[in-house]
Amino acid sequence: MNMQVQTGVTPPPLPRSLEEMQLPIVMMRDILLKTMFRKNVDKVSKIARAIALPAPVTQELVDLAREQLLLEATGTLKATGSNEMGYQLTDSGRARALDALKQSEYYGAMPVPLEVYHEQIKRQSIKNIQITRDHLTASMGHLVLPDDLISNLGPAVSSGRSVLMYGPPGNGKSSISNGIRDALGDRIYVPKAVEYAGQVITVYDPIVHSAAEEQMDDPTSLRRTGNRFDSRYVLCARPTVITGGELTLDMLDLVYNPVARTYQAPLQMKASGGVFIVDDLGRQSEPPQALINRWIVPLEEGKDILALQSGEKFEVPFDTLVIFSTNFHPNEIFDQAALRRIFFKIKVDGPTQENFLKIFAMVARKKKMPLSEPALVHLLKKKYPTIDNNFANYQPVFLIDQMISICEFEGIPYQMSPELIDRAWGNMFVKDELIVK
Repeated sequence: MNMQVQTGVTPPPLPRSLEEMQLPIVMMRDILLKTMFRKNVDKVSKIARAIALPAPVTQELVDLAREQLLLEATGTLKATGSNEMGYQLTDSGRARALDALKQSEYYGAMPVPLEVYHEQIKRQSIKNIQITRDHLTASMGHLVLPDDLISNLGPAVSSGRSVLMYGPPGNGKSSISNGIRDALGDRIYVPKAVEYAGQVITVYDPIVHSAAEEQMDDPTSLRRTGNRFDSRYVLCARPTVITGGELTLDMLDLVYNPVARTYQAPLQMKASGGVFIVDDLGRQSEPPQALINRWIVPLEEGKDILALQSGEKFEVPFDTLVIFSTNFHPNEIFDQAALRRIFFKIKVDGPTQENFLKIFAMVARKKKMPLSEPALVHLLKKKYPTIDNNFANYQPVFLIDQMISICEFEGIPYQMSPELIDRAWGNMFVKDELIVK
């Protein structure tokens, strides 16, 4: 029986009281005051949206601040037809808000305690996903792959464990990584921020996370149809973080903003529940062995160790499918201990001649370049033997784009010929020769 990709991720439950928030009362109160001060919101409904809490919990927090004489009621606003009570900061409330902003500029959505976030990670773990052969094949339908590659990739993706793809450059390792990402398909809940030891760590990043379209409740409707989950989270497609030669070890640490006095989650934490792709491994300034050593504890134990500015270290959940992609042979860049910790090693070779021709025909059709038997015979019999018939997936696109450029420059219809093949081939490789200086 074929199983489908899991889409029924359990949403984070709505908090029903301040006690259920599991956050320091003073922290919640100060975020309320800072948010009202910065965003100039005065009604409980607007305040609730600003701090991402249900209205009853927000009212409880407002009442607490009133008891401490930090807020005062301004009465109802009959002129606007609203029957909501208005609230404003007292002089003491403004002073407290300004003092709190000096300690931390963070305001807005109330953070999620780290332990609560950990529970949500378990509910939506990438290890819970079951992907079928059909589903993985469909996500890579635009690629021509060897038959055994899907057989090797499937168990790797479904396991949620680490994967190392290696092989000669230009054979689609990056495209395969993207296909794996597309195969995941479902959505998870990403917290806007988490809290640990009174510190706020922002997690949701619109550059990394693709938010689903929100359903807004119609205030005049008898039935509430919108999002009925903890709005401190954002419903997103499973995230994908892609890094290449720019990756450094400090990118995997908390980023502290000394002005705002808040932290930003590192890349692997933003990728929780999704995929972290380390492309072009071996091209970074950090040695590959050092990068792998940094991942050993997360990969083996499902947890990462981060550190605050104070030096205090703490654990965060690590729930990420890590895909390493390299043009080097693994034995060149890793020791055997490191290789043991990468669960799947998959070689991605160049295509066979048969698959090369399939790719060539597919690219030509897409780019409206008519095929020519004499040109293809010339390519296969005259050109490829000069490089020991080493076919690569990038070559059809390169050669056809070159011929298109030549045709457009010469003002002739798109066509291929042995002569055009020779001209395109000349740009694909650089001739070895001595340059006299």
